[in-house]
Amino acid sequence: MAVSDEKNAREPNPALMSAITTEHFVMQAAIGTTISEAGSRATIYVMALSSSLVAMGFAANSTLAFLPFVATVLPVIFLLGVLTTLRMVDIAVENMQAHIAIARIRSFYRSLGPQAEACFAAERGRWPEGRAEPALRIGALAGYLTTAAMMIATVNAMVAGAGIILMSRWMGIGIVGALTIGIAVAIALFALFFVYQQWRIRELAPSYDGSPPTRRET
Repeated sequence: MAVSDEKNAREPNPALMSAITTEHFVMQAAIGTTISEAGSRATIYVMALSSSLVAMGFAANSTLAFLPFVATVLPVIFLLGVLTTLRMVDIAVENMQAHIAIARIRSFYRSLGPQAEACFAAERGRWPEGRAEPALRIGALAGYLTTAAMMIATVNAMVAGAGIILMSRWMGIGIVGALTIGIAVAIALFALFFVYQQWRIRELAPSYDGSPPTRRET
């Protein structure tokens, strides 16, 4: 009787195993959903920007229509870019949280026995267990710079810079001065989003061991 009780104590609860397995599948589905949403949002922004640039090309034939058109369209595109990048950062955080949840589940799998410990070894897992994350091969800085959100933020900063240059020229500022102001605005927006992305991820995505997470790409 004692042997049977000891054996039952070692064996995981079937209901618990079912719940953990279900949670694992849910987290995998969540990862796929976040990647799909990030791609969709980036596509919407790029399509809106490209369509606006084509329309601006047609409007350029009329000096009376061009400036009002640009003054109307570029702020809307810039605002769309800001909203897109903000949401894409949150999507990246959701993706990271799902990977963290899977890492916790894998740590439970390792406790099922020696074979399970070998099959679900931490060093063979994805982020945050494994230490061979491809996005971090050349450092965390590159990992933050090469995110999908950072890509859209870079393009959006250039849109803002171009709008500032056109507005400066319309106000009578020389080409050198207009370019200087536009480039400075673009660089400032780029740096601002980079800092925001870093802060947001570290705030919302605690890592597997409780320390601030290392960035991974969605």
